[in-house]
Amino acid sequence: MNTGTLFIISAPSGAGKTSLVAKLLESVSTIQASISHTTRPCRPGERDGVNYHFTDHRLFESMIADGVFLEYAKVFDHYYGTSEQWVKASLAKGIDVILEIDWQGAEQARMQFPESRSIFILPPSMSALEARLNNRGQDNADVIKQRIGAAKEEISHYIDADYLIINDHFDIALSQLESIVMAQRCHITAMKNEPVLKDLLS
Repeated sequence: MNTGTLFIISAPSGAGKTSLVAKLLESVSTIQASISHTTRPCRPGERDGVNYHFTDHRLFESMIADGVFLEYAKVFDHYYGTSEQWVKASLAKGIDVILEIDWQGAEQARMQFPESRSIFILPPSMSALEARLNNRGQDNADVIKQRIGAAKEEISHYIDADYLIINDHFDIALSQLESIVMAQRCHITAMKNEPVLKDLLS
């Protein structure tokens, strides 16, 4: 059995990362999104164990001490972390895994999984980013201002990724994301254990 590929997807808040990943999971088989642990409050419409594993600061910090996380980061006063055991188990089953994480977490994940593929998603402009943050109605004005202020620093880390997608037109961006996943599945390193190769070369 071929092992799965870890896809690390990063973007500034409001670039459309979560919506793109949700549609990707609907259109591509044998791929799962990692469900991160977080200490931030549950937003309307979110469910524990579906969108995130919601936990408190004390438990999260004890999990850090126990080495549970593949990566973790503190963003806007809240922790986010990915279970290393779950990721490894999923990849071993031949399932591709998506990590939706910030650039700090992406750096940690690439060190742990050098064969991973990282994708950075950008908005078409800063004004479009601000409009999306306002239109989604999830944060107050102070938080939105904080996110806009952090966006330029976050965007500067696009250079560390393997692929760059500019999410101007959603359908085009989704097609590009799907193409990256399918191309990786045809990469020689992913195909080396295909049974047909042994048959053809015997």
